[in-house]
Amino acid sequence: MRVPGDSEIIAPEFASELEWLNVAFLRVDKLIGRNAILVEFWDFARVNSLRTLPYLKAWHDRYSPLGLRVIGVHTPGYSFGRDPETVARAVEGLDIPYAVVLDPAAGVWRRYGNKGWPGRFLFDRRARLRHVHFGEGEYLETELAIQELLLEIDLQLELPAPLDPLRPEDAPGALLEPQTADIVLPRDRKRLELVRDWTDGEDFIEARDAGAAAEASFSAGAAYAVLSGGDLHPGAYESDGRVVAETPGVRLHGFQFLPWGPSDAA
Repeated sequence: MRVPGDSEIIAPEFASELEWLNVAFLRVDKLIGRNAILVEFWDFARVNSLRTLPYLKAWHDRYSPLGLRVIGVHTPGYSFGRDPETVARAVEGLDIPYAVVLDPAAGVWRRYGNKGWPGRFLFDRRARLRHVHFGEGEYLETELAIQELLLEIDLQLELPAPLDPLRPEDAPGALLEPQTADIVLPRDRKRLELVRDWTDGEDFIEARDAGAAAEASFSAGAAYAVLSGGDLHPGAYESDGRVVAETPGVRLHGFQFLPWGPSDAA
């Protein structure tokens, strides 16, 4: 969504105590005048964030030499995402090249008034908000807004044609069929068929022994189980809706579902 050019909504400054990845630290006031700033709230265990990453990387590669500064704000949706080392491993594994600030207590999230993963805020060279979007989508609109703000810095820039959609559902105007609502645990425990013992935790159910299973019924284009504990790397794993614990201590945090794509819904 475009924000009027005379907007007086200014990018909040990042608190000095926050930890950063890929840079020592960044300050908004040091970027003013020379940079457009794209702030993206994300979570490595949120599939919608992962599906948006290729666009963020491409925009960084295309436009950072021309004055765009991309900043990822990692605000965790699951307890394991509050651990800095876990996030650092995920950022390295995902090959994220731009600056990432860790927001384990969601202070940056609240300061920005963010509403979901991903949440995208684009600011001009005066750090005024010019474009905002929550969730997947609006990739073309975002890239055109980036180009507009870079031209405000330098009218002589030669800019590439915007990226083509990476998936059919990313095309402007694509119609998607709704999916089953995500399962959040332990709140939605009754939506699962459980085999053997599972105990409730902060934001998960934990298998008491090997062979414990959990199954969800759903209608969606794809399903992902959010897992941690045991020998697993915490994160979202593509799933058929059924999880079987190979060892005790496996934690199921929930299921995420994606909508049917245009070709799936036809």
